[in-house]
Formats: sequence, C-alpha cells, structure tokens
Amino acid sequence: MRCRIALAEKRVEYEHKDENLMEKSPLLLQSNPVHKKIPVLVHGGKPVCESLVIVQYVDEAWPDRAPLLPADAYGRAQARFWADFVDKKVCYCMLSLLRLPAKEAQGEAKKEFTEGLKLLEGELGEKKYFGGDTFGFVDVALVPLMAWFRTYESFGSFSAETEAPKLVAWGKRCMERESVAMSLPDPGKVYEFVCFMRKMFGLG
Repeated sequence: MRCRIALAEKRVEYEHKDENLMEKSPLLLQSNPVHKKIPVLVHGGKPVCESLVIVQYVDEAWPDRAPLLPADAYGRAQARFWADFVDKKVCYCMLSLLRLPAKEAQGEAKKEFTEGLKLLEGELGEKKYFGGDTFGFVDVALVPLMAWFRTYESFGSFSAETEAPKLVAWGKRCMERESVAMSLPDPGKVYEFVCFMRKMFGLG
C-alpha cells in the first residue's frame, strides 16, 4: 500500500502483479531471495525490496514530482526516524493485537499500541500532515494502518478516536487524497480477512 501511494503521488504508471504468498512465484523468489516477501518494485530490470526502502527509492528516482522527503538533511533524518518508529513500534504492537487471544490482546499489546499512537499524535501536533502542509514520507508510512483500525479496535477493545483523536482526523484528511483512497483496502474486508486467519490458527 505504501508503494502504491508513493507511485500514485508521483503519477508514475506501472504494472501491478498480485502474488500468491502460499505458492510464491519464481519472479518473487528471484527478485527478493533474502526475505522472499512482498512488496518488490522492479525498475529498469532491477528489484528494490521492503516498502519503506521502495518509497525512498521512488522519491529519489522521480525527484521532480511531489517530493516525499524534506529537502534538508535534518528533516529527512527526522522523517526516517518516525517512519522507522511506525514499523518497529506501531506495526509490531498491531501484529501482537491480531495474533494474541482476545484477553491477552487487551493487555500489554494494547497498552503499547495506544502509547505508540499517542506519541505519533504528539509528533503530528497541529500540523495538517507530518511534513507540515505537505503530504510526505511519514504520512505514506503510517496511513495504510488506517484501513486496519476497525480490526484493531475490535480485537483490542478500544477506540482509536478516543485514544488519539487528532491522529484519526489526520487519517481522514489523508483519505481525501486520491493516491490514498485508491490504494487502501476496504476496512470491512480487512476485518473479514483477519477473522478468517485467526479462526484458521485457532484464535477465535
């Protein structure tokens, strides 16, 4: 989703290929032999792996269109720090919420997840986007999680709007962008998918 948003912001045309992760294609295994995961961007016959790395590559490969990272070195460092925080803190806690039985998910994982949301809300402050008035790298890193909020709330028994109202409002602003709206899945479909996976793994 991050890669789709970045490419859409840059108005880059591309060919999208779905991947069956239960039967990984030779193209995926050849393109990402280390992690064997999606997403992979193949540009000029050369593969680029990992979503945040791909977003940075897209920003550098098409620098004349809708810059995603700040122009100054400090601004870029800060953006990378918060995008890394999203991956290592928020996404990690999110997966814990979805993988643990309901009672456990309402404990430490939920606490860490909501703390992460509040820290991000503090960084956002009163700004329109994390980059100020400009939609940028941290926004691209975080906004895909908005499609999963209904699912987090259901299994974690909490309200994101209560815990981090400014962050939820930011997410709604982002959804008004065509690049985001066309790239994120329907939250209802996400919930159905997670319910199916939890049932398959005996989590109910």
